[in-house]
Amino acid sequence: MQGERIILGIDPGTTIMGFGLIKVVNKNMSFIQMNELQLNKYSDHYVKLKLIFERTIELIDTYHPDEIAIEAPFFGKNVQSMLKLGRAQGVAMAAGLSREVPITEYLPKKIKMAITGNGNASKEQVAKMLQSMLKIKKLPKNLDATDGLAAAVCHFYNSGKTEIGKSYTGWTAFVKQNPGKIK
Repeated sequence: MQGERIILGIDPGTTIMGFGLIKVVNKNMSFIQMNELQLNKYSDHYVKLKLIFERTIELIDTYHPDEIAIEAPFFGKNVQSMLKLGRAQGVAMAAGLSREVPITEYLPKKIKMAITGNGNASKEQVAKMLQSMLKIKKLPKNLDATDGLAAAVCHFYNSGKTEIGKSYTGWTAFVKQNPGKIK
């Protein structure tokens, strides 16, 4: 893909939501910023979802990303945790869709593979690789921010490939690609 674009990467979570932004000019990417939304001080799950939605809208309105890459939930043993994580991802996606920003989901293994070449890499290995390739001076204490940044970089590497995951350009596209799931 030619031209200039901004990619917002999100690692959704109900304790910490990590996010990172990169700018792509022609085929070169540069680091804009990464950070995290701390949610552990809130006990009400609905308040957390509201804050995730509002922060995502704020990021979109501030940086005007052309695309959003979001880490898809992974299957775990705790159904309640998965449900909460799915809701966190859903409200972040809803924020992007409400601003008509195209969204692509990536599995955690696909993100790790894109960054390190190893789908089973640790968070620390992913963070160190991002630090090296984007010339980041200091890594954050929590690695949720680098996970969000990794989603953006993964999307950059996968741009233009035919099979890159589920992609939505708006509510109509989401409903069309998920028949029977929306009532």
